[in-house]
Amino acid sequence: MTVPSGALRFNSDSGKLEYYNGEVWWQIDNFSADNATGGARGVFMFGSSGSYVNNIEYITISTTGNAIDFGDIATARGYGGAFASSTRGIFAAGQSGGSNRNAIDYITISSTGNGISFGNLTVALIRYPSGCSNSTRGMVVGGYDGTNVFNVIQYVTISQTGNTVDFGDLATVSYAGATCSSSTRGVHATGINGPAIINTIEYFTISTLGNSADFGDLVTATIASGGLSNSTRGLFGGGYVPTLTNTINYVTIATLGNAIDFGDLTSGRGYAASMSSSTRGVFATGGAFPAGSNVIDYVTIMSTGNAVDFGDTSTGAPLGASGCSNAHGGL
Repeated sequence: MTVPSGALRFNSDSGKLEYYNGEVWWQIDNFSADNATGGARGVFMFGSSGSYVNNIEYITISTTGNAIDFGDIATARGYGGAFASSTRGIFAAGQSGGSNRNAIDYITISSTGNGISFGNLTVALIRYPSGCSNSTRGMVVGGYDGTNVFNVIQYVTISQTGNTVDFGDLATVSYAGATCSSSTRGVHATGINGPAIINTIEYFTISTLGNSADFGDLVTATIASGGLSNSTRGLFGGGYVPTLTNTINYVTIATLGNAIDFGDLTSGRGYAASMSSSTRGVFATGGAFPAGSNVIDYVTIMSTGNAVDFGDTSTGAPLGASGCSNAHGGL
């Protein structure tokens, strides 16, 4: 039998995939986004540590150890949203002192250095949004300006700079929720509206425009959780119910349904920064207002079980930090 050019086969002796160029079989090299970027790196903007600070720190997700200084954000603030592509991390909105911020800043994740202006939110000056992304589009979800609760979803194209564009609306008006994503779908666990803590989970298709739709419910209604994911599973960890909780819930992003108990963080805390690789999820900092924490925990996303100590922040104990990574489930 003649083998056509372009045929693929699995070589059971070498354990490698091979490609036939019309004359000989060539081994196909394994490739990973982590290899291209120097590893899965998580980056988080500090938030409040007694007062608002502009620190940015980073970790290598596959290891354990204390965070390392990355640089500074232009305006010290906390309680914003964050998302990333494989190259660029974005920090959007937030609060400093009594003022809301509409600024968006970006960093190059594989390097270190200070944040650079990206653009502004177009809808409002807000705090308590959440963020998620695929490889091209980043989403800023919900928010609060001290009086009004916003259900708006905004987006940017990560590789460009500029202001946000309207995407659609959340079905449930709330803020201080948590969001994660696959390459196609964003999943948002809603937070609070007035006195009501909401257990609804919603989803939207990132590549289109439109409103969110019902996904299911959290195990327990929670606000100020951290959201992270690989391409298959999304996790929501910590928060308030209304007292502090250490509970982690998970969902399968491609399906619809209620969340399932995953395990517990090493301590109950809210407003933590969250970030992930394809295998590991990390929850960093958080606490109970006004006290933050310097604790960093991790879990193995595709298993269930309690979090394990990863290390500590290198300076301070922030509350209201925002985190992202170059290897999360949307990439």
